[in-house]
Amino acid sequence: MARRSWIGLGITLAVLAVVGLRPVVAPYAALPANAAGMAAHGVCSGAFVAGRPWRDVLAQDVIPASAILRWVEVSVDETGRSVSARFPGAARRTARWLGERGCVLDAPASAARVALPAAGSAGSAGSADAPATESAAKSAERSSAGPAAGAAVAATATSAPWPVGNAPLALPDWGPDVDAAALERVLDAAFEGAGDPAGANARGVAVVHRGRLLADRGAPGFPPGTPLHGWSMTKTVLGMLVHQLAAEGRLELAAPVVDAFGPARAPGWAGRWRTDTRARIRVEDLLYMRDGLDQREDYAPWGSVPRMLWGGPDVAAFAAEAPAQMPPGERWRYLSASANLLARVARSRFGSDDDYWAWPRRVLFDPIGARTATLETDADGTWIGSSYLWASTADWARLGLLMARDGQWDGRRVLAPGWLARASAPALADGEGRGYGAQTWRAGDPQAGLCRGRGLPPDLLTMSGHWGQVVAIVPSRDVVIVRLGWTFERSRFDACAFVGQVLATLR
Repeated sequence: MARRSWIGLGITLAVLAVVGLRPVVAPYAALPANAAGMAAHGVCSGAFVAGRPWRDVLAQDVIPASAILRWVEVSVDETGRSVSARFPGAARRTARWLGERGCVLDAPASAARVALPAAGSAGSAGSADAPATESAAKSAERSSAGPAAGAAVAATATSAPWPVGNAPLALPDWGPDVDAAALERVLDAAFEGAGDPAGANARGVAVVHRGRLLADRGAPGFPPGTPLHGWSMTKTVLGMLVHQLAAEGRLELAAPVVDAFGPARAPGWAGRWRTDTRARIRVEDLLYMRDGLDQREDYAPWGSVPRMLWGGPDVAAFAAEAPAQMPPGERWRYLSASANLLARVARSRFGSDDDYWAWPRRVLFDPIGARTATLETDADGTWIGSSYLWASTADWARLGLLMARDGQWDGRRVLAPGWLARASAPALADGEGRGYGAQTWRAGDPQAGLCRGRGLPPDLLTMSGHWGQVVAIVPSRDVVIVRLGWTFERSRFDACAFVGQVLATLR
């Protein structure tokens, strides 16, 4: 947008505010600060969680996402592992790397309690002598290549055979039940347009058949082992964690949300919910996205999702402001807000935030060897359960295989039994809700699934994320298919077609 257009927009917003239209103007007025928040968080996670050169992250991930992001100025402190971003005329936003919490937007500097690697270690991209500040457009032009720290950390496991390590099965050992030549063609085609923001832009693909990792491939600049952003695939992992809490007797899914908080761990908004019909919303209504809240999944730069993710310190508090629109249990609506409310409920079941932040690694990631997995939190401390899990393609495949085998991993039980059945149960018997389970898409459902009419198995489940992320789980075929990318043009990648192509090669 031209400079005069931004000036005109500012004048228009000011006039509307003066004449009393603040509720209408507010989402748009917050846009510059939200844009800075997205840039700071995105660059921080890409650089310090995924270990990519920060200028590459800015040029390849942030700037192409929206024209407004070209105006954001970014400053990177590699020694302190923090990223600040500022839109002209707006407040500065800062994201800091906080160890197991990943990169946290607007976290206080005092929260950085973990030891930081020395400057110049794997993953550094540029001088650490002073913060590097420049416009997004200029820094994109000067993008430099460098090692990926995430891949370097995971390299120790790469040479060991799956499932202990990440080494795929050698092609000659795939056996007669795999059409090797056909699968190779499908995998090669999956990376056409890699590196092109206007193309399919795949970044990683993995295929698991009968517990064997047949392939784990990355695009140029994204070697196997690089943590990749799952976006809304995070919701399914949140569902796994909530299921485990329930199985351990630490959370009652049938309980009203307002009664699910520990007495000393309830947020302020829980009291307001008690005074109206939101008091009837149960934990399982959040799990199946049938809470009836007056909220929409709006991804416009001024929409509800950007305002929730980058507008403030507490994603659940933002979600909780939505009033009731329908009685809980009667309507299904896909909402990232529901996932973040669920994550806040889970947080209340722990005696301390330190225990809460460490729990996913202790009960889920470490037992299956998902070394690259990082579940990020907001500044208040809640998992951003809607959107912010990073993991390599091999580790996303581990999570998918764990789900396909109902919590069993390499002969050991990791998740309590019953998760697969819970995830597969439809949110509602009819309508759109039939195509969704517990934080999981029932993609193969012949009536309402995302892939209905495509000839895919009816038990196909998917973790699905923004911009072309998918983990496809087919329990009846013992198959898991992972594809991650940064596909801005939705028409460039058809997840159902890709899953069908891979399945056709597995006899």
